[in-house]
Amino acid sequence: MPSLRPIACLALVSLIAACANPGPGEAPDGIFDPQEGPNRRVHAFNKRLDTALSGAGSAGSSVPLPVRAGIENMADTVSLPQTVVNQLLQLRLGRATRNTARFSINATVGLLGLLDPAEAIGLPEDESDFGETLHVWGLPEGSYIELPVIGPSTERDAVGMFVDIFTNPLSYVLPPNARYTATGVRLAERVLDRSEYADQIDEMLYGSADSYAQSRTIYLQNRRYELGDESANGAGYIDPEAIDTEGF
Repeated sequence: MPSLRPIACLALVSLIAACANPGPGEAPDGIFDPQEGPNRRVHAFNKRLDTALSGAGSAGSSVPLPVRAGIENMADTVSLPQTVVNQLLQLRLGRATRNTARFSINATVGLLGLLDPAEAIGLPEDESDFGETLHVWGLPEGSYIELPVIGPSTERDAVGMFVDIFTNPLSYVLPPNARYTATGVRLAERVLDRSEYADQIDEMLYGSADSYAQSRTIYLQNRRYELGDESANGAGYIDPEAIDTEGF
């Protein structure tokens, strides 16, 4: 636990710094993007990277459905302990209890997460992260940022992603080989997601007049909708397929 103290201190400092930034309701059109210039440069880098790796993304479409389902189920299972930690921090004890049961069932009866029997008995997938925890604690989202490789985010979610690296209990109990396998499974899920939504992502990145503005709008609206942030939802969830790309 002593090794976590610097991380906790850094998170606290980040929280205090981010609190100085206005929330989306205080910014024009609900978007606070004071670093748009650097963000656009990162966005251009991410587009080049996506173009270079697009072959890997399209390769996911050839993965048999049972294999895809197994990878997605296992990725969800290895992330569940982290979800439970965050839901405990959010004082959402009912959700934390259900996800603990979901993990226990899928990690045993579900053959280490390859199957999802918990879904069949009324325990559906339910994710959370430290970014949501910070939202529940009342921290404003801060400014919009685009991170290299990772993509769209906010200051609050960026802090959350950093803290989440260290808050999955499995990282402290699994042997190194198992940890590497769990990380590989989660990365494989990202590749499969890129393949599954290839048409929508390609339309947004390469078919719009301003892919940066479009990805920013979609990310912010959907993230706020996901968090139930009614004051910042605007139009609520945005279906990427319903976006008029010529309007950006």
